[in-house]
This record gives sequence, C-alpha cells and structure tokens, in this order.
Amino acid sequence: MNPQGAARRVTIIVGESDHHNHRPLYAEIVHRAHHAGLAGASVFRGMEGFGITSRIHTSRLLSLSQDLPVMILLVDAAEPIERFLREIDDLIGEGLVLVDDVWVHRPGAPLPAPGDLASGGPTSGGPASGGPAT
Repeated sequence: MNPQGAARRVTIIVGESDHHNHRPLYAEIVHRAHHAGLAGASVFRGMEGFGITSRIHTSRLLSLSQDLPVMILLVDAAEPIERFLREIDDLIGEGLVLVDDVWVHRPGAPLPAPGDLASGGPTSGGPASGGPAT
C-alpha cells in the first residue's frame, strides 16, 4: 500500500469472548491479516456497548465484564481488503463489519482538495498522484 493516498478501512466489532479454534477471534483475525500481508491491524477493547441482543456489556459491572466489545481495525488498499474479507467472512458470525474508503495522510504531505478524495487523491501532482511534491 502507498504510504499516503486512497485506502480502505475495515472495522470489525465482535465480543471479547468470541473464539475460533480455542483462540480469541480478534487474535485470529489479526494473525490472518498479518499472514495476508495487510498494511495494518489494531485491536481496541471497548469500555461499554451493546449489539444485536441489546444486552449492555460494561467494564463497570464485574458480572458482565467477560464479553466486552472488541474493535479490530484493518487498513490497506481496496483489493487486498476485499480478498481478506472473503477469507474471514465465515469467522465473524454475529459481529459487525464496517467498510470505509479513507485517505491515509502523512504529516507534511499535501492534503487533497475536498472533491479529490472520491477520485483517489490530489490532482496537483503531489506524492499521492506519483508526481513530485509541491
């Protein structure tokens, strides 16, 4: 993936107690993402939340703290993300998968004009378009 430019972000939300083959589901997804060569993956543990069951899970109540929400964030170009999502589709179960087109920005690099995000980046010849920096 280009260090700056158009990218795709996937946010997967599962329960902390979700497992695949005796391994936490979030760990399974991150290890598969690494093996697939994706540009980045991070896991965040939620403090409180609810999902399809409408049952609130919170870290404030000891009896409910075993199944807090976990968010797995993946970033790469569109094609590798699409391939990876097909690979893990059967793992997610009742989890939630969000897919966003995003812009990866590096400090000091030019920002795209507002209309340029949909077309893949700046048209000014900046680094994201392959031209020299201005």
